[in-house]
Amino acid sequence: MRARKVLVAATGVLVALTTLTSGAGAITSHDPVTGRFDRPQQGFAPPWTTLRDGRPRDVDLDPAPIKAAEDFLASWTRPDSSGHPHFSGAVGLLAHDGVVVDRYAVGGALRYADAQGTELPPAQQVPMKNDTIFDMASISKLFTSIAVLQLVERGQFTIDTPVSRFFPEFATGDKAAITVKMLLTHTSGFDADPIPSLWAGYPDIPSRRQAVLDSPLKNKPGTTYLYSDINLLTLGFIVEKLTGQSLDKVVHDRITAPLGMIDTGYNPPAAKLNRIAATEFEANPPRGMVRGSVHDENAWSLGGVAGHAGVFSTAGDMAVLAQAILNGGSYRGHRILRPETVRRMLTNYNQQFPDDSHGLGFELDQPWYMGALASPVTAGHTGYTGTTLVIDPESRSFAILLTNRVHPSRNWGSINTARQVWATSLARAMAVRPVAGKDAWASTLGNASVATLSTRAFTTHSDQARVSFAAFVDTEGSGDPLQLQASTDGVNWQPIALSVSGPGAPSGTVTSLSGHGHRAWWRAVGTLPQGASVSLRWRYSTDPSYTGRGVSVDGVKVTESGRSLLDGERDPAVFVAEGWQLTSR
Repeated sequence: MRARKVLVAATGVLVALTTLTSGAGAITSHDPVTGRFDRPQQGFAPPWTTLRDGRPRDVDLDPAPIKAAEDFLASWTRPDSSGHPHFSGAVGLLAHDGVVVDRYAVGGALRYADAQGTELPPAQQVPMKNDTIFDMASISKLFTSIAVLQLVERGQFTIDTPVSRFFPEFATGDKAAITVKMLLTHTSGFDADPIPSLWAGYPDIPSRRQAVLDSPLKNKPGTTYLYSDINLLTLGFIVEKLTGQSLDKVVHDRITAPLGMIDTGYNPPAAKLNRIAATEFEANPPRGMVRGSVHDENAWSLGGVAGHAGVFSTAGDMAVLAQAILNGGSYRGHRILRPETVRRMLTNYNQQFPDDSHGLGFELDQPWYMGALASPVTAGHTGYTGTTLVIDPESRSFAILLTNRVHPSRNWGSINTARQVWATSLARAMAVRPVAGKDAWASTLGNASVATLSTRAFTTHSDQARVSFAAFVDTEGSGDPLQLQASTDGVNWQPIALSVSGPGAPSGTVTSLSGHGHRAWWRAVGTLPQGASVSLRWRYSTDPSYTGRGVSVDGVKVTESGRSLLDGERDPAVFVAEGWQLTSR
């Protein structure tokens, strides 16, 4: 099972910020990359990087966006106009450059007595704590994927090996074309879920496993992206067949035990029940309030161990896994994957399906839950129960949000906004430093908003008047444009055509700037109307869905035949700002 997503097309180019060159020279910076959103890092963190607790200021992060996100999560544990909260409780964790800068727990791990939302007496409720154990739901797929790639590293098969090599059920018809890579990237052609449900349609575990292998295709392999639990169920069976061990033992012995993830595994012991977040009250099947047993019915029907669901974990344990990925596959001297394998996990194999970027197990570049941390190399996954993992290699950061949003009912709504807010708080805590002077104009709008930065009027006398400025643009994409406009009467505004340079900049002449994931300052130059009193304004607008970190404008100059008409650095009072602010970060 999986939270429904509304995807937005996003384009971006992975670049390193080094030097921006314009006709007037170059903008260079040699300051540290820690705490910077505009200094994307290349490669993995040093393999010896280990996590330590600290404060946002320890790694040059602004604590204000993080505190605002905490307040947002707290508000979502309180009833709204629907009469119930968005989720019973949550545990969030944020880390940057090896430092855990925030651990936050709010609400209840156990709060309700029935599906209608009858609250338990206060003495029977259990509060969320930083070490609360959650049903990770589909984030379990990452553990299965790692186990599969460990076998690839051992030479037992390749990602292009046909699945028919392992199971004769795949040897006929279109199923013969399905490869391991297709299962990892959800391009196999299988339908979203087993039909009928395993728990409802088959009497025992052997028949349910066979039903997975016998699943028919909905699409021809390789032609469509369709997220399907069948893919990872099948991969789990491959792991078990080749190792001769159950999936839970493989995950323990080869992943969680080496990494020291002591609270991560399937079918948690009864001794840990008091630390486990409750999920749903289920009447069909008649399970009552589910707590300590996997929520996903198909995984439950397979004994709690399955390739697509079943893992329980904590925010602290998941932080170790995230850092191991950032380190290139190792943590505290224990390697679970080679660096080249991790690179493949974070490589987009679904370029023909641009809204569904996917590595080997990891999803990539999904703003619907990654928020402003999204980029072409940002990796992550979500879980139906309300869990989220976002790993941003370019800033060596990660955001973990674990909720029990299905407690007591899966029908209480989506938490995707909370997922975005939590990840975005970390992106906005990082700095975008000015390239000229001590501050720059910045705007970090929410959805469906407009901000304008206008100048006082000045007079041009020829066709030689030019405007130049630096722009940092990290938006959802073309739906959130930054446009430079000119007006000769202060009422009617027309876009100015711009030539833009810098890493990931658009080619040719453009009338608006938008960008996603490039994280670099650009230099823009445009020609102004001749012989007129002119005002300029930068207009940043957002559509109703998703935003990036925002936009910044700096180093504004207007010149004509070598004469300065406007210099925003020397005279910032020339600007009138609505929705913009001067900031040093």
